[in-house]
Amino acid sequence: MAAPFFSSRRQNALPWSLSTRELLRPRRRLPIRHVSLTHESTLQNETVSFRKQLKDEAKQRRAAEEKASRDTGKNKARQLDRWELTVGIEIHAQLNTDRKLFSSECNVELDRSYNIDAIEGAATSINEEANSNVSVFDLALPGTQPIFQTGTVVPALRAALAFNCRVMSKSKFDRKHYFYPDQPAGYQITQFYEPFARGGSIIIYDHEGIAPEDGKFITVGIKQIQLEQDTAKTVHQPPSTSLLDFNRVSHPLIEIITLPQIHHPQTAAACVRKIQSVLQAVSAVTTGMEIGGLRADVNVSVRSRTGINKAVNSYAYEGITGLGQRTEIKNLSSFKAVEGAIIAERDRQIEVLEAGGKVEGETRGWTLGSTETKKLRAKEGEVDYRYMPDPDVAPLVIDPKLVDHISETLPMLPDESINNLVTVMGLTLKDAKTLVILDDGARLDYFDDILFEMKKDETVQEERHYAKTVANWVLHELGGLLRGSEQPFSENKVSAAAMASIVKHLIRGRITGSTAQQLLSMAFDGESRDIDTVIEDQNMWLEVLSREVYLTLAQDLVREHEKMVQQITVKKQHGKINWLLGQMMRKGEGKLEASKAEAVLREVLGVGEREK
Repeated sequence: MAAPFFSSRRQNALPWSLSTRELLRPRRRLPIRHVSLTHESTLQNETVSFRKQLKDEAKQRRAAEEKASRDTGKNKARQLDRWELTVGIEIHAQLNTDRKLFSSECNVELDRSYNIDAIEGAATSINEEANSNVSVFDLALPGTQPIFQTGTVVPALRAALAFNCRVMSKSKFDRKHYFYPDQPAGYQITQFYEPFARGGSIIIYDHEGIAPEDGKFITVGIKQIQLEQDTAKTVHQPPSTSLLDFNRVSHPLIEIITLPQIHHPQTAAACVRKIQSVLQAVSAVTTGMEIGGLRADVNVSVRSRTGINKAVNSYAYEGITGLGQRTEIKNLSSFKAVEGAIIAERDRQIEVLEAGGKVEGETRGWTLGSTETKKLRAKEGEVDYRYMPDPDVAPLVIDPKLVDHISETLPMLPDESINNLVTVMGLTLKDAKTLVILDDGARLDYFDDILFEMKKDETVQEERHYAKTVANWVLHELGGLLRGSEQPFSENKVSAAAMASIVKHLIRGRITGSTAQQLLSMAFDGESRDIDTVIEDQNMWLEVLSREVYLTLAQDLVREHEKMVQQITVKKQHGKINWLLGQMMRKGEGKLEASKAEAVLREVLGVGEREK
């Protein structure tokens, strides 16, 4: 017997149960169509529901993470409400001198046989070949003695006077003993007990980046400034090799020690930045943190705000009582590192104290990008270093007349410069601040040189009438070319005289803005001809064009770009006027004045003047 059309196996395979008779009925398509659609709809609904479920779960996870982050932030805020951070800073800055601090009048040169040949000179160096400026004293060879170089006192005095310190008529040198490969003598010569300068202070303002909690400004006291010698530079070669460059040994340093009067990491970083700018302004140093000429150590402690935990708030420093146990984080080489290290150590100390532990006095390290500090060694004290007067170095006696002379000839400080640029020159605070700090003050010197060149022309108005324009071209126009070519300012080929000539012709209306930009670009690329000659040779003087010329150019543009004109006039997309204006200026081939061109273009478009 033949098998039926639909076998039982086939029927069981169907997701629904139907007899053969029902399937063969004339109306069989209706239930099939109905069931088929229902089946597909069910699958589609299941797919949509699953997708929605995944989205909902992801949304819930994000909400949970955000809540956890807010809770963490709230917990940290509550912690900071219970604990107060206190920071003191020690800054080591290499002085701007040609001679080393104690090195004798001869260097040593090691040949391949390691024979020592004496050669003349004991100079400081920054980027010289390793071990190319090393004296016999730097290597602590037997029988060598320190010979104080008096020229190193001058930049040190500039620094002390810039921070309003009292210069001591007599100071002494001490030996600070510790053993490390970068200190071949086994001790460092410094001024621990009787430094050459005491007292002093520095004011940091809100526009210089202090924490908002500190208000408009904060004054940080300076305990002392002392002279000392630098150590050798250690160059690590992983995994197990370290090389020593003795060029840096005995490079003159000053150590600036602030009082523990800083309570926010952001303000600490601003303080270091301000100290560096002051030192550079008075030519006390040649380099900053960016290339290792200035390094910072920070002393961090936290204390209970409520005063309940008296054991925590039992330390004192220079008359400031109720402090917590401090730890020191050494060798921070950037402003970001100063702020990051303080935050990490603050949080660590709070966690220790809130867990019932005790903060130990120790020296700790921190690397950029890390979220925690690491213990290096137990904190050394005065006894550990075995300070003693150096018997080989005579006391330093400073003539008051020298102090008076340096005080009278001290360059303008950053605060004075910024105030002068804003109140006298009419610059914005932002531009004034940028001029002062950019390129270690070199950009401000360039600005001053341009103003000096412009003053040579007796027909030029007072500085205030053009200083803002000069600043704009120095910071933004020239700055844009430097950024675009990735060149440092030190390689700038645009002389102050060339820039002065460009700006002078621009403000007098003899050339257009686009022509001025073209001239600046040519000078930046090394054009050797003077600016006036270039203008004459290439016929770049501004021709006073009639109103009809402007109208003709504007009307031609309107006809050529009907679609854009509709967007401007009908849809009120007035931002697109600038594009049309750019096209009009190009057609004018540098002969149009931008302000006149825009006014005529707006008149033709019927959109009125630009909103001010």
